[in-house]
Amino acid sequence: MWDYSDKVMDHFRNPRNVGKIENPDGVGTVGSLACGDALTLMFKLGPDKRIADVKFQTFGCASAIASSSALTEMVIGKTVEEAERVTNKEIADYLGGLPDQKMHCSVMGREALEAAIHNYRTGETSVKNLEDHIVCTCFGVSENEIRRVVAENSLTTVDEVTNFCKAGGGCGMCHDDIQKIIDSARDAQTASPQPPAAAPKKRLSNIQKMKLIEEIIDREIRPQLQKDGGDIELIDIEGNVVAIAFRGMCAGCQSAAFTRQDFIQAKLREFVDPDITVVDEC
Repeated sequence: MWDYSDKVMDHFRNPRNVGKIENPDGVGTVGSLACGDALTLMFKLGPDKRIADVKFQTFGCASAIASSSALTEMVIGKTVEEAERVTNKEIADYLGGLPDQKMHCSVMGREALEAAIHNYRTGETSVKNLEDHIVCTCFGVSENEIRRVVAENSLTTVDEVTNFCKAGGGCGMCHDDIQKIIDSARDAQTASPQPPAAAPKKRLSNIQKMKLIEEIIDREIRPQLQKDGGDIELIDIEGNVVAIAFRGMCAGCQSAAFTRQDFIQAKLREFVDPDITVVDEC
């Protein structure tokens, strides 16, 4: 039995945004039933060119369903450029972590989103480069795909690579090649100069923080709640504690606690301050 977080189990048992979109702007499909996991993700942009709706269909385990569900929540309200910067690590972190052996599900979500964005921009149905060298023939994983998961997740062993993208999980004939890619990535990182430390983020004044919170609520949060007949009212801001009240269909909803923490608080932490806590003033 896998040790799943409560958030993973919630997204597995109550997946968000399952289904199809009529005339989507972008559609991406990754994986295959033969490999055990398959995911189709589609999105539609609103008049402001932000992702207004996103849906998914998947065949897979609890981690695959939860990762897909979480990803749809993460990208709603974002521009295409903002959405394509979402990493598999951010998907896993959003869920409170995934078992090591299930990290490939978060990678599959990120790849499906990239395929959908590629389809939106080019009309093509695949982002696979036919000239990419396939390292793992059992699962069709290319050298570039392995290099990417190694770099983005600081992987150091073949087993870790298998957990993240399934490469090496079949016959094992590619293990030596995967290890060479790991060694090459490590050597390149050692040889490259380290970037200068980022400048500390400028501290917002109380007035600036209040205006930014109001802006994010109006731009990122309220439109999504209003789609389901709900709304939000900003009650008070004291330090990093933001008091809100649900209105309309959101008031008294059984999912209000999840909406407050997993959507509203997550958005304000993303755009305003990572230490913000949102409380519900009924």
